[in-house]
Amino acid sequence: MGITRARELVKHPGAELVCGFDPVPDQFAAAFPKVDIADSVEHIVNAEIDAVFVCTPNRFTPGAVVAALDAGKHVFCEKPPGRTLQDIHDILAAEQRNPGLKLKFGFNHRYHGGIQEAKRIIDTGRLGKILWMRGIYGKSGGKGFESEWRNNKELVGAGILLDQGIHMLDLFRFFCGDFVEVKSMVTTAHWDINVEDNAFALLRDTHGRIAMLHSSSTQWKHRFNLDIYMSEGYLTVNGILSSTRSYGDETISVARKQFDEGFAQGKPREEIIYFDVDPSWELEVGEFIDNVVNDTPVLMGNSEQAMKAMELVFAIYHNDQQFMASPSAPWQP
Repeated sequence: MGITRARELVKHPGAELVCGFDPVPDQFAAAFPKVDIADSVEHIVNAEIDAVFVCTPNRFTPGAVVAALDAGKHVFCEKPPGRTLQDIHDILAAEQRNPGLKLKFGFNHRYHGGIQEAKRIIDTGRLGKILWMRGIYGKSGGKGFESEWRNNKELVGAGILLDQGIHMLDLFRFFCGDFVEVKSMVTTAHWDINVEDNAFALLRDTHGRIAMLHSSSTQWKHRFNLDIYMSEGYLTVNGILSSTRSYGDETISVARKQFDEGFAQGKPREEIIYFDVDPSWELEVGEFIDNVVNDTPVLMGNSEQAMKAMELVFAIYHNDQQFMASPSAPWQP
């Protein structure tokens, strides 16, 4: 992720990539041969620079973010903002100590073409009001999956829900706002790991709308699917563009409900829109640079949104008391 963000910084006319730190420095140096390689995180946060991008495993994220903010640096931070709710609270405290600095979290799914088009359609009101949502986000695992750092509880704190499902929860909030009730079941169904590999949840928002989530690392075919059903129709975002295209094409299907004579009931006419490029990395980094240079507010990926996404993640964990009593329960300090 650090290399992905660095590539966008190099391309942006308003930014200069000065230095980077990587535990495997040869990898970073090969990608950016003209950039200085620091020997520690402390070297970067105390350097004569304006902003720091924190792209680290969850264990190291809050410490790096807090140190950078307290050193007077603007911060862009990958999700999730740590392993526990205390981690995001520590980050928020550092942000409050440094009110002149910008802090943005990398919830890049909000910037994908399919999600942006869905938001535009919903905001026009032409399909009425949102009734309910359903989100499925899963990956297949694979050879060596059980030994990956993403399944090391000490490094990451929890499993697939915190790692990937948090994106879908953030999108639920993007479309519906706050959720106030959670019912869930969480399990380690297949992999020999000490974090969860599946989470199922029902969420109710302040308007009584319900969202259903399935976050999985036993989805043997990578899948991203977000259904939003409204009073006058529906839209579905299928697929999410990635560098490997393993989640397939990114499309959005849109339809109005049709009860008129002459149409097959339950088979409305659909419009399908395809997206061939993923602008999310460029848009997200560009927006952060604008926040810093022009002192504009962070509207997407701000600390409040990150905190509320984390709160939903841990509400899902804690609602399943059987899971919380198991060895796979989230890491606690």
